[in-house]
Amino acid sequence: MAWHAQLKLDYSVEAERTVARHTHSGPLRILQSLYPEGDRICHNVLVHPPGGLVGGDTLDIQIHARSGSHALITTPGASRFYRSDGQTALQQTHLRLESGARLEWLPLEAICYSACLAENHLTMELAPGAELMGWDVTALGLPIANLPFVAGHLRQHIEVPGVWLERGTLAAGDTRLLDGPVGLAGQRCIASLFFVAGTALGRERRQAALDSARAVIGQHPLASTTGATSPHPRVIVVRVLAPVVEPAMDLLRALRNTWRQLMWDKTPSSPRIWSM
Repeated sequence: MAWHAQLKLDYSVEAERTVARHTHSGPLRILQSLYPEGDRICHNVLVHPPGGLVGGDTLDIQIHARSGSHALITTPGASRFYRSDGQTALQQTHLRLESGARLEWLPLEAICYSACLAENHLTMELAPGAELMGWDVTALGLPIANLPFVAGHLRQHIEVPGVWLERGTLAAGDTRLLDGPVGLAGQRCIASLFFVAGTALGRERRQAALDSARAVIGQHPLASTTGATSPHPRVIVVRVLAPVVEPAMDLLRALRNTWRQLMWDKTPSSPRIWSM
């Protein structure tokens, strides 16, 4: 039986505190709100109890951050797209920020098992003055467990409407893409860290973000397969290729802490669940 799950999560500021309210249907929900950094930043863990998606499953996540709120959302473990019998498994996430809102979208990786048929859509809409920092991490198969990605596909879609669009298909049979020197070159983890603003970033601020990212990248073992760019005045992106998830996630966390301090004057703070 296919699962169809939906979560609507709304953040607002009440008495100087960012408060989360949510509705859900199906196996998708959040745990108790936490405030390890004080009342202005609300931390939430998004939970999908089945732990993965098979053909026909749909996860629909809608996040609305109202003016002045600051939320951080993560997950307790990897998402998994399992083998399909012919139907597509779909995860779609829509992040909408009002003026002055901040959101940190930091889910752990999505693992594509061999023979999955998966689609992963992320849409981000930001009003002027809003800012978002997030990442997207995908692992193709489990190389260390000798479970390679040899069949199936993932269709990926990341968009800021009218500003930035990245989409593509990673098919197991496309060896030119997966193994070619101008493709993934045999790497099986692809990751992106992005900083998105509702208003064009000033040249100095944008350059400072790029310079700081490149300094961190230059000291990391993945330096040769990582790059930082700004495809639009409202978007800064770091793209990473790695053989497995762990070094990519290590780099993304270091970059996120650097940008958090530089762009928002916030001290590095990792969700507690990451250390469990």
